[in-house]
Amino acid sequence: MVQQRNTADVEANRQKLAGNIADCAGRGAGLVILQELHNSLYFCQTEDVDCFNLAEPIPGPSTVFFGNLAREHGIVLVTSLFEKRAPGICHNTAVVFDRDGSIAGRYRKMHIPDDPGFYEKFYFTPGDLGFVPVQTSLGKLGVLICWDQWYPEAARLMAMRGAELLIYPTAIGWDPADSEEEKHRQREAWLTIQRSHAVANGLPVVSVNRVGFEADPADPARGIEFWGTSFVCGPQGEILAQADTCGG
Repeated sequence: MVQQRNTADVEANRQKLAGNIADCAGRGAGLVILQELHNSLYFCQTEDVDCFNLAEPIPGPSTVFFGNLAREHGIVLVTSLFEKRAPGICHNTAVVFDRDGSIAGRYRKMHIPDDPGFYEKFYFTPGDLGFVPVQTSLGKLGVLICWDQWYPEAARLMAMRGAELLIYPTAIGWDPADSEEEKHRQREAWLTIQRSHAVANGLPVVSVNRVGFEADPADPARGIEFWGTSFVCGPQGEILAQADTCGG
């Protein structure tokens, strides 16, 4: 799991990701999972047409970059990209690379939030590929994205199609103005719903979240404190590994 802080410098973020991917591979990881929209800051805090400049086709520059990393390290790599499918049609898309660097498959986010600080419906068209696991050399990966994690139907449909592991690249955090009690409730709900998917479907779950404070471009005094806490749980919901609320 690569949980890291990002900046507005896309190339610096990608190089940082490359270093963290290499570190994971060096520790023996065969599967590496990145956080949601990992190339940039989480731009959905505001509705800004200029942010569409971040979108790119698939295949495209990022798939070449991450495909090369997957091949170099001999890993299966799960990425999260801002896909430009056609003029005026963009998706929040997870792209899975196999160990030879080829694209094993993709998933386009189906459940799109539209909440204060999470204006994703301005940017993303709901996915059209359904809930279909990606076959890789490590098995069938049920890749979903962030807001999908609140819907048991998404996990169930992936499991019914043969997924052996449920994966959630994620970007979720607190409004710093929330009380400590409210912050605790939110994070506990997030952990509980995903652990319940493991229990209900008898599958391990991996969720990889962003971390660190990212200011709201429209009001730098406000923003989102992404709470990290990336984790892996087993098929009974047991926590097998969990990061803290910090990150490199």
